[in-house]
Amino acid sequence: MLGVCAAILIAGALSIAESVFAPLAFALFIIAMAWPLQRRLQAKLPRLLALAVTMAATMLVVIIFAALVAWAAGRVGRFVISDAARLQELYGSLTAWLDGHGITVAGLWENYFNVDQLIRLVQQVSARLNTAISFLVIVFIYVLLGLLEVDETSAKLRTWRHGQLGKVLLAGGEKTAIKLRRYMLVRTLMSVMTGFLIWAFALLTGLPLAAEWGVTAFALNFIPFIGPLIATVFPTIFAMAQFQSWQMVLFVFICLNVIQFVVGSYLEPRFVGNALSISPFLVLFAVFFWTYLWGLAGAFIGVPIAIAILTICAEHPSTRWIADLFGEPS
Repeated sequence: MLGVCAAILIAGALSIAESVFAPLAFALFIIAMAWPLQRRLQAKLPRLLALAVTMAATMLVVIIFAALVAWAAGRVGRFVISDAARLQELYGSLTAWLDGHGITVAGLWENYFNVDQLIRLVQQVSARLNTAISFLVIVFIYVLLGLLEVDETSAKLRTWRHGQLGKVLLAGGEKTAIKLRRYMLVRTLMSVMTGFLIWAFALLTGLPLAAEWGVTAFALNFIPFIGPLIATVFPTIFAMAQFQSWQMVLFVFICLNVIQFVVGSYLEPRFVGNALSISPFLVLFAVFFWTYLWGLAGAFIGVPIAIAILTICAEHPSTRWIADLFGEPS
């Protein structure tokens, strides 16, 4: 009972102090990804120069990823503007059909999508954009300082004289970093597979913006469950405008969900679970739990946090039962 109460209090603290702990979690994750490069570079270059190259490479990866997302979103937006007449015609026919069945769309639109609502929506989007930029700045500051202190922290843990905590954290941290790199490799491969399959399907069915839907699916697949849902809804809406046949729209929707389900809910949990000795059940639970605490940021970082907790628990006899319970033989 004491352990349950402690877990609830910790979860509440993590939720309330999201602005403090979420950037730290992302920074530790990025440090685990970038440290091998930093270690190799500082063996040949001055430490600060190696750090500058590592940070530049890290930011380059983030910029390329953001540029792909912006390219796809921009192409979709331009297509919507150029095809506005047909989309307006589709909207008119849909509202007429709904009105004929007793559903007044005009009233709903007036109640929920008036000017005040749109102004508030724009304000919320601007606030979230500013929050995201501040979040990234804090994360990169943590990463910059963290990469400088990896060697010193490792040396302190090796000479720890207050019980086994130093050895547990040192061994657990090294193994966690290796597992996180393997996790991101698997997740990237699954995202590439998802993007390729959706691109091929859109191309074969004649759905416009096939490459853009593939890139969107690739990017959103890094956000488990929520991202794939968005990646299927938007192409389905465009299929309604393109084919104007409910049978074809249903076919597109089902096929997109089959692709997402097979790759995301069947193949990926098994590849990730087998590669990292973690139960697929825990993979799913971690996504939902951390999404509840931190939103989309938690959806991305939830599984890496679960991997770190299990790996560190496996290093100490008193907590090894947790890793044995939720782990899976490699």
